[in-house]
Amino acid sequence: MTVSRSHPSALRFLIGQELRTARLRAKVSQVDAAAELGCSQPKINHMESGKFQQQPDDVAKLMRLYRAAPAQIGRIESLIGRADEGTQLAAYSDVLPDWFRTFAELEALAAGQFTYQAMALTGQLQTEGYATALLGGGLQIAALDLPRAVKARMARQRVTNEVDPLNLEVVIEEDTLSRLVGGPAVMTEQLRHLLELTKRPNIKLQVMPKQVAVHVGLDGDFTLLNFAEAQSIGYTEYQTGSLLVQDPDQVALYKLIADRLQALALSADESAQVILDHVDRLQRA
Repeated sequence: MTVSRSHPSALRFLIGQELRTARLRAKVSQVDAAAELGCSQPKINHMESGKFQQQPDDVAKLMRLYRAAPAQIGRIESLIGRADEGTQLAAYSDVLPDWFRTFAELEALAAGQFTYQAMALTGQLQTEGYATALLGGGLQIAALDLPRAVKARMARQRVTNEVDPLNLEVVIEEDTLSRLVGGPAVMTEQLRHLLELTKRPNIKLQVMPKQVAVHVGLDGDFTLLNFAEAQSIGYTEYQTGSLLVQDPDQVALYKLIADRLQALALSADESAQVILDHVDRLQRA
């Protein structure tokens, strides 16, 4: 099955984010923006939230009001021009939680991604067996929907795409490698899969060693999505939902945390050796 890697609602979200950020930087109110377009203030709010498709003329007029650079206006016009592309993961929309669907759509548009996870491997790295055990042990997916939820997770993965691979950087805790998700056989397969992925030029996987007991990632897991045509977005999850972080200053803080985590973690080569050591231990057990 071929899954399109774009979704109109995700594109509208990115366009809206650019509009809102540009307006706030220019210190223009939504009321003044509405006056520029000759429309109501709620329309500006809907444009910034991405609730409906923004029109090129309206966007260009607002961005000129916000004194945006021509390059930034060009990026937004490029996004608007792709708004009629096909849906991403549409076949699995019924098994994706509503709060997760926007992230999945944005992830499909991203050029690069950084993820720190303390307890489990990120979905882009998971094998089918690992994903089945992980999703099956949670409360968010009904048992009846589990097979399709796993297929949706596999469909999201872009790290091995030949045409448009996702540039992925990940920091995981060493304890994650010891957690026998699905049992020894499933975990052995998963660790071998990680070793194969570390050979790819678009993947940088680092292990945070147990010796580093305290670091800036202890406040929680997070993901950064980087786009070729839009500003970066932060993303965090909690038990009943998620948060998309759009404020540039907050996103910059996440980037600083990511840099510090990577500086503290083992190098990519050292991390691959640690993974191999865990495979050897499982085989001897």
